[in-house]
Amino acid sequence: MRINKFLANAGVCSRRQADELIKQKKVKINDKIAILGDNILESDSVFVNGKKIETQNRKIYLAFHKPVGVICTADKSAKNNIIDYINYPERIYPVGRLDVATSGLIVLTNDGEIVNQILKGEHKIEKIYEVVVDKTIDEKFISKLESGLYIDGIKTKPAKIEKIKDKDFYITIVEGKKRQIRRMCEKCGYNVVKLKRIRVGKLELGNLKSGEYREIEKNEIL
Repeated sequence: MRINKFLANAGVCSRRQADELIKQKKVKINDKIAILGDNILESDSVFVNGKKIETQNRKIYLAFHKPVGVICTADKSAKNNIIDYINYPERIYPVGRLDVATSGLIVLTNDGEIVNQILKGEHKIEKIYEVVVDKTIDEKFISKLESGLYIDGIKTKPAKIEKIKDKDFYITIVEGKKRQIRRMCEKCGYNVVKLKRIRVGKLELGNLKSGEYREIEKNEIL
């Protein structure tokens, strides 16, 4: 098994994050520093930052209603980090992130495989957000969002827009670029006043109260 997959399966982090740890020389296989692409055997011992990693058999999936102000990081040295806020008794980490000013649904898990399925654009996992902007939206604004906009030189994939009120709408996207929705609105001359994610894949926020989580099954998401 590849070392990054082992770390993901053990609930340490996603495969992508595992690759970063390996590049930073924080991972050892037995007494040797791991390199990208290393394979491990059942008899091998794996260490991250000097701590031996044990495999986890139980896969954990949580749906969490993130309040504004909570930071989506597994770095427990960060103030207001999501891990300390939830205080779950087993090791988990967030799937992707919501920026500090955004609220709503985020999944936490120890299953590195589902992280790739949710975050990689080719899987086309839909995420739906409720958006409030600072002025009345019009058809031109909606058309631009639905057609895609260039952010950092790359065009966003087409979005689906459903108008709720003059300044409120739902947006459905399959990507997760940094501050994507806020930046898309800014490109059109609008500022986001409120942003809340209400669905990831099949999983809906529903009546889950802000700051609360519930345990879920994998098939509730995909």
